[in-house]
Amino acid sequence: MDLRMDQIEIKRNGDTVSRVVFAPAVSGFAGIIRTLGRVFMVYDEAVERYAVEVKGHCPNVAGNFVLHNVSEESKTVRTADNICRWLLEAGADRNSSVLAVGGGIVSDMAGFAASIYKRGIRASYLPTTLLAQVDAAIGGKTGVNLDSYKNIIGTFHQPEYTFVCPEVLESLPDRVFADGLTEMLKTFIIDNGIHGDRVERMMTAVSMQARCRMETEFSALVAEAASVKAGVVTRDELEGGERRKLNLGHTFAHAIEHCANGTISHGEAVAIGLSMAAHLSESLGIARSGTAERIDGCLDTCGLPKKCPFPVAMLEDAMRKDKKSEDDKVHFILVRDIGDVVERLMDVSEAMDILAGHCGTER
Repeated sequence: MDLRMDQIEIKRNGDTVSRVVFAPAVSGFAGIIRTLGRVFMVYDEAVERYAVEVKGHCPNVAGNFVLHNVSEESKTVRTADNICRWLLEAGADRNSSVLAVGGGIVSDMAGFAASIYKRGIRASYLPTTLLAQVDAAIGGKTGVNLDSYKNIIGTFHQPEYTFVCPEVLESLPDRVFADGLTEMLKTFIIDNGIHGDRVERMMTAVSMQARCRMETEFSALVAEAASVKAGVVTRDELEGGERRKLNLGHTFAHAIEHCANGTISHGEAVAIGLSMAAHLSESLGIARSGTAERIDGCLDTCGLPKKCPFPVAMLEDAMRKDKKSEDDKVHFILVRDIGDVVERLMDVSEAMDILAGHCGTER
């Protein structure tokens, strides 16, 4: 893949509904953004410089909505309502387009607002975190939280474009960058490539380059992760089957985030969830021996946590309220081997009984 400018397409019934476009820097997307009609930009104040750059290159940006103190706590219906009110007051019509500039929380909220404003207007994303580039800003899921329960309110609304470039990763705090490494690792545990070497290549890039985010090899891995997700979404857009695999580690993670009340990031929670899924898989005899140890080693290389600090009982209650739960059962994604995962519907209590020793307090 030529990362100077290339794209990945997500299709529905053979027609392209979303494109992931790559360029070295934000300025490389200006030509496309100028074709989007009247653009209303929603951005995180923390990445204002990129929003200013877009506006400088694109005279069709008709207005800005600045999000302050972006967090899971601000990811609410009220924020989405404020975005919709601003769109109405600013004169956005059915031919307008929303451009979200920021991390996954921004694209989730702005995309949700775009999906419900006047029954849906176009949206595009310029993700400024690694996590958003390889996961959150691709695939069309939008949503906001209900109390502290993740993404309980949301829609499927494909972005017209997702703009991915390494420039925005250069200044990311290490902890935020590591959150994205979790999602890359998750993706490659699901699909390790035809040569079965994506996880190894990722670990090599991370361990040999402390600032690997700007390296050509790392940019290629970002594109591969985006391609994996785009392929899954093309085959199962509305999560009727295969797309559930992308939830590897996330059922545990959402419960952990609920219990953590903002003290653990999404990426850190997913890292713990990956470890829990791997250990559950081995305990059930699904995974090859040593698989959990290998995944834990990858998490160590990325500087990510593995052990859940919360007792089983706390996690159980949150997991039963997860949006994917069905009669106290959850579709757990389990690991056979690196590059091979399987879905199993399990009772929450059964799973947590097995994992009690992996949590902060045993039963």
